[in-house]
Parts: sequence; structure tokens; C-alpha cells
Amino acid sequence: MAQRPFDGYNRRGLVAPDRELTEVGPGTPGGEYLRRFWQPVAFARDLVDTPLRVRILGEDLVVFRDRSGRVGVLHLHCAHRGTSLEFGIPVERGLRCCYHGWVYDVDGQCLETPGEPPGSRLKERVCQGAYPTHEFTGLVFAYLGPPDRRPPFPMYDSYDVPGYQLMPAAKFTLPCNWLQVKDNSMDPVHTAFLHALSSGYQFTEAFGVVPELDWVTTEAGMVYIATRRVGELVWVRVCDFMPPNVHQFTREIEEATAAKPASRPVIIRWAVANDDTETTNFELAQVDPAWGLTAEQVARPGFGQSGDRPYAERQRCPADFDAQSSQRTVAVHELEHLASTDRGVIMLRRIVRDGIRAVARDADPFGVDWPEGKPIRTFTQDVVLRVAPAPTPQADRQLLRATGRQVVS
Repeated sequence: MAQRPFDGYNRRGLVAPDRELTEVGPGTPGGEYLRRFWQPVAFARDLVDTPLRVRILGEDLVVFRDRSGRVGVLHLHCAHRGTSLEFGIPVERGLRCCYHGWVYDVDGQCLETPGEPPGSRLKERVCQGAYPTHEFTGLVFAYLGPPDRRPPFPMYDSYDVPGYQLMPAAKFTLPCNWLQVKDNSMDPVHTAFLHALSSGYQFTEAFGVVPELDWVTTEAGMVYIATRRVGELVWVRVCDFMPPNVHQFTREIEEATAAKPASRPVIIRWAVANDDTETTNFELAQVDPAWGLTAEQVARPGFGQSGDRPYAERQRCPADFDAQSSQRTVAVHELEHLASTDRGVIMLRRIVRDGIRAVARDADPFGVDWPEGKPIRTFTQDVVLRVAPAPTPQADRQLLRATGRQVVS
């Protein structure tokens, strides 16, 4: 639409969101795509002596640990009369419904129907919906896809960083669609504005330099490369996106005042769609024991990641939660005006769309065929190099891009 002054009257109609990319419920193209991957559903620390009700990909589920230590993920409503199993009782083997005492194993098999007469075989004909689980570093994953297409659990190389301890970290929810949360991961220019120039320095002053930007695909998915000139130094920051909804990044404390060897990821984050309009981020963290952080400190969301600050403060100093969730509950891509700095967002959405369409063709999407147990190479790092400036600004921009690509390669 051509630019016209005071043209609000002609721009009132709201275009529908991109349903292929944003809908996540059972049977939707995007939902079936996301179901082909292991998704975090809970932290083990939250599985106490009562079940945990969760909503994942538009499905209401209950996560529990039975008294023998096994974790189960079941459909929420009991197959008998529909009572919510969030009120169930974990037993030695499985979960007992509070209403009539029926017991379901972690695989959904009905083990007991205690109100039935002796010799009843009713339990053999009843099965509760259930999903496979995998427990890793205090995080419980479930596979909600077709049983015969279950992939190996992916093992990223960032799970094993010498000198660091991988720990369960933060969990926080945003009132918006998962994709606009994940788009942010391949939008490095926002770090200069949202986290520095727009609302004050939330990290370090070095982030206030608008970087030279680049994006490349990798064997794990894609990365952004944000390269900044700081006098005689060049700071290269690389962050990974691993389909469908994982990204990782390093600490936001770099001052770029001296040459430094490459760091490695400290946060690995999943953006899990509860449904079309709500997203929960789950994090694992690589923690240096020298930092002296407690488990409670590691589990706190970073600044501005959740909506826990007063509204007036968030208006004066907005951060990721505000920028992502305020794009409408479901961002409308057709109303966007994407620029050169959005190339990473365009690439990310293309990866997701290609995966959705692969599943629709009954093919495997990218990211589900990793060899069992083999580390998957990733590239997230911060490195500061001593690189003299090129003679002209244009030549130096080219030098920064070349330096960034060399770091990744």
C-alpha cells in the first residue's frame, strides 16, 4: 500500500496470521511438524508428590513421577469418566485416578479397575493416552508424534563444555505465539537497540554498536554472525538456531576490551508452544562452578525475559518479553515490512516452513535424523580478535563479514 499521511482509516483491517506457520494443535500442519521432535514438558524439580498439569501443542496433559521413579505423560482426562488426572495419586507403578481408583501405567495401560467384580477383564480393553518420555539433566521431554517416527534424542555438543556444569535453568511463559518468540533468536540487530540504544544498556556498552550482520546455514540449522569493530579489536558473536524451536547463546557480559579466545554457549533454550497463543521457554545452562551460583539463582529468568516487572517500568525500559509478546498475540507476517536486517528471520521461517511441508508429504523434516548418541556440532561463541581496521569504512565492513565467516568456518 502506498504511503499516505494520516492514513489510519484505510489500514484498520486485520489480516489473518500465517496459519501454516503458527497453528500448533493436533492435525494442523505446524502442529504435526513440531510433534516430530522431542519437546520439553516439565522440569524434574517440579515433579513432587502430586501430578503436574501442562498444556503442550494444544493438548492438555499431566506429567507425574510414580513411586518407583518413572516419569509418565498422560492425557489429562481419565478414560473412565473424564476426571482430571492432575488430582491423581502416584503409586508404585503408575497413577491412580482419585475418582474411582483406576490405575494407569506410564505407557497408558490400565492396570487396575478396583470397583469391578473379581475376574473382570475390563482393564485389558482400556488404555489412557500416553506419550514416551526422556529425562535429561533435570528436564523432562516428551515425544507427541507418530509412534513409528520417533527420532533419537538429539545430543548437541554444547551439552558437554569442559569446565562447566550443565544444569536445569529457567522456565517462563509469554502470552503469544511460539514463532515470534523464536524469530527473535535470529534477529541480532535487536541487541543493539532493544538492549542498549532504545531502553538503556541492559548488558554492556559494547552491545550498543550496531554489528555487521551475516547468517549462514549449518549442519545443525543456522547461525547469525554479529561482528563489531571496537578500535583495533573485532568482537564476533555467533548464536545457533536448531530446528524446530531451540537456540543457544553466550553470556551477555562481553566488553570487548581485549583479545579473548572463543567462549561457548551458556544458555540452551526451547520455545515450546502451549497452544497458538502461549509459549513456555525452557532453559538448560552451562555454569562455571567459579561463579558460585546456587540452583535457585540459575533457575531465575534473565532480565526482561518474563513479565514480572511492573508495567510502568517495562514501558520505560522494555526488553524481550515486551517486544515479542506485543507483536499481537499471533504476529501477522503479511503486515510486516521486512528489511535487510531481517534476513535471519526470513531464513528461520523458511526452515520451519520447509519442515512443515516435508511432514505434510510424509517425509522426515530436517533435524530428526541424527545418529543415536552422536554429538551434533554447533557454533555458538563469543570471540574477540585483534584485527586492524581496513583503510575505508566500506572495506572494513567487508573485513568484518569475512572475519565473522572465518570464525564460524
